[in-house]
Amino acid sequence: MTPADLARRVKTEARRLGFELVAIGPAGPPEHGAAFEAWLEAGYAGEMAYLERGRAKRLDPAKVLPGARSVIACAMDYYQGEAGERPTHVSRYAWGRDYHAVMEPRLRALLAFLQAERPGTAGRVYVDTGPVLERDLAARAGLGWIGKNTNLIHPALGSWFFIGILLVTAELEPDAPIPDHCGSCTRCLEACPTGAFVAPYVLDARRCISYLTIEQRGPIPRELRPALGGLAFGCDICQEVCPWNRKAPITPEAAFLADGLPPLEALATLSDEGFRTRLRRSPLRRATRRGLARSAAVALGNLGDPGALPALARALGAGEPIVRAHAAWALGRVRTPETRAILEAARAREADAEVLEEIEAALAESGSEARAPRATDRR
Repeated sequence: MTPADLARRVKTEARRLGFELVAIGPAGPPEHGAAFEAWLEAGYAGEMAYLERGRAKRLDPAKVLPGARSVIACAMDYYQGEAGERPTHVSRYAWGRDYHAVMEPRLRALLAFLQAERPGTAGRVYVDTGPVLERDLAARAGLGWIGKNTNLIHPALGSWFFIGILLVTAELEPDAPIPDHCGSCTRCLEACPTGAFVAPYVLDARRCISYLTIEQRGPIPRELRPALGGLAFGCDICQEVCPWNRKAPITPEAAFLADGLPPLEALATLSDEGFRTRLRRSPLRRATRRGLARSAAVALGNLGDPGALPALARALGAGEPIVRAHAAWALGRVRTPETRAILEAARAREADAEVLEEIEAALAESGSEARAPRATDRR
């Protein structure tokens, strides 16, 4: 069987397994390796230290799989349209089941198919789970082009799709890359509420809402909190404004459909048990329970709904220091007499200096002129 014949059979099987797109490319060093290194050196990765730890392997797939010759890049659409009730506090990709659990078994089945067709083939499966530059390899294979918002964009699917990668030692006929079709459009760059794009095609993750609500484990910088709006996990803004997403098809995959995500109030006050049970199969687990509670508190503060006061009061009274601090900040943006009473009571019992600082700032924000705490206030 020729490399071209084998490639055709692999693509047919990939589509049978449920992948909307499949493209094949070479497994050599990624074309944007130098740009990736410059991005790391600039500090744009923030707290994602794993990117630095895997730098050498990301720059050479042969270090991941000795003898790697081909990349099989697969895509699954997750777009659900705009009609009907949809979660507004969570990025679309996390509305349903964890995509890793959906894609990885199918990629392994595709690898098994290839190994049956070409005995002796070795392979590795990755769904953003290993030291490979998946987006770069997928772009070179022809799965799309890297847009100015740093997402992979395909003419038919837009950017609403997940990427899965197979590194294999078999020789498969490669596809041609898709040229960049962003043209002079800068809508994504202009729409970013935190100004995360340093330049076209360059994202400072430290200012990206997705990074701030998912990857960052410490406090969200105060100056960026208002820009999060009502978002508690991820962000789709740069994709929502992209013209290539106007005609994106609806996903046929039921596992990605919205599946009863907890509201913001629940996320801000989730217990360990609630986190384990309610989010058992959800991508939201990536953010950790306290990370979700922290970000949900910020979102509630930005929305300014007095109906959120009970949830914020519980978060301020029972959460970890990082959650209490962000709940205090959020309460400062919900300006009611009850808000000030909640903050004053918390100030009287709080012992953590950083939380106290947030409480004092929130009291000032709410217009309170409450006195400083006395020693008897803590008895």
